[in-house]
Amino acid sequence: MTTLDDLRADDNALAPHYSRFGVAERLLLSGHSHQAWPDVAEDGLRESFADAARDVDEKWGRAFAKADQLRAGFRLLLGDPHGEYALGASTHDLVLRFLSAMELPRRPRLVTTDGEFHTLRRQLARLEEEGVEVVRVPLDPVTTLAERVAAEVNDDTAAVLVSAVLFETSRLVPGLAHLADSCRGRSIELVVDAYHALGVVPFPLHDLGLTNAWVLGGGYKYLQLGEGNCFLRLPAHAQELRPVITGWYAEFGALADEREPGKVAYATGGDRFAGATYDPASHYRGVRVQRFFAEQGLTPEFLREVSQHQVGLLASVFDSLRLPEDVVTRDRSVELERLGGFLSLRCADAAGLQAALAAEGVRTDSRGQYLRFGPAPYLSDVQLETAMRTLAKVITA
Repeated sequence: MTTLDDLRADDNALAPHYSRFGVAERLLLSGHSHQAWPDVAEDGLRESFADAARDVDEKWGRAFAKADQLRAGFRLLLGDPHGEYALGASTHDLVLRFLSAMELPRRPRLVTTDGEFHTLRRQLARLEEEGVEVVRVPLDPVTTLAERVAAEVNDDTAAVLVSAVLFETSRLVPGLAHLADSCRGRSIELVVDAYHALGVVPFPLHDLGLTNAWVLGGGYKYLQLGEGNCFLRLPAHAQELRPVITGWYAEFGALADEREPGKVAYATGGDRFAGATYDPASHYRGVRVQRFFAEQGLTPEFLREVSQHQVGLLASVFDSLRLPEDVVTRDRSVELERLGGFLSLRCADAAGLQAALAAEGVRTDSRGQYLRFGPAPYLSDVQLETAMRTLAKVITA
C-alpha cells in the first residue's frame, strides 16, 4: 500500500504511473486546474474505441454499463451508497437542468455568494438580467458565511447555491449543515458545489448533514478523470421535480409507462435529469482511473493526508523566502486544516507571475489577484520546494 513517505521521496512511487504526462521531469503545480492523468486513462480511451469499432451502434449497452460504474465510484467517494446521480459533460449542463426544475416564476429568488466559480457566477448573472432576483452574500468572514447565507433565505427563495471549498482562496466553508437545516425547514433547495473538495477533502455527505442537498462535482481536477465526468447528486425528493431542460435520455426509463396525454414523461432515479446523446469515451477513461485510485489505495482520507502535507510544505517554504508582501503574500490567519487542495497567494500581478513561472518551467494558474500553487500526489517534496523557490527567483529577477 502506498504511504506518504513513498510520495515524499525524490523517486515518488506514483510518478512512474504518469509517464505520458512526464510528471517526474516537469513541475506541474497546476493541479487545482488540471491534474495529470495516469497512464491507464489511455487504456480506457482505447477500450471505448474498441467497443465502438466492434459493436457500432450496439455499443451503448457497454457504454451505459460504464456510466453505472462511474456513478458507483461517485457514490463511494461521497459515502452515499443509495444516492441517485445524474451525469453530465460539465457542471454547467447539470446546473441548467437543475435550475429549469425550479418554479422561478413563483419563487423568483436565488441566494448565493460573491465568490462562486464561473459556472454559477455567469449563469446567475444572466438570469438576473431576465428578472430573477439573485442575492450574493459577501464571502468574508468565511467563518460565518453559511450562517449569513441562511439569514438571506425567505419564502420567495427557490434555491441556495454555495461552494464547499472556495475556488480562489482554497478556504473550506464551515457550517453547511446549519444551512441545510435552514433550507429544509422552508422547502428550499440547497446545491453544494463540491468540485474543489473531491480528491483533497473527504466529503461524506450524510455525516456532513447534507442528506437532503444536491451535490455538484466532477473529475477534471483532483480526481484525474479528465473532461466529461461531472455529476449532480439528487436528494430523494428530486423524483417529484420535472426539469424543463430535458434530453431524450431522460425518457428511457419511462418508455414502457402509460403515457399521460399532454404531459412529458420522466424516468426515475438520476436519469430524470439526464441529457441526450453524449461521447461515452470520457466515462471509459474515468472508470479506469477510478480503478487505478482503488488499486493504489488513494482513498479520500489518504489523499487528504497527502494534500495537507503538500500544501503545508508549500506554505512553509513560501514563508521562509520572506518575499515582499506588496508583491505576493498569503493569509496566515487560516489554519492548514481549513484549506483545500492548493495554496493561494494574493499578488499585485498574479497573471504576470504565472507567466514568469511558466517561462521557468513551473506550471501554476491564477484567477484575479490570486496565484494558485496546486500540488498533486505524483510530485515529490523536492519538486514542490523547487517550484516555490522559483517564485523567489522570478520576483528578485
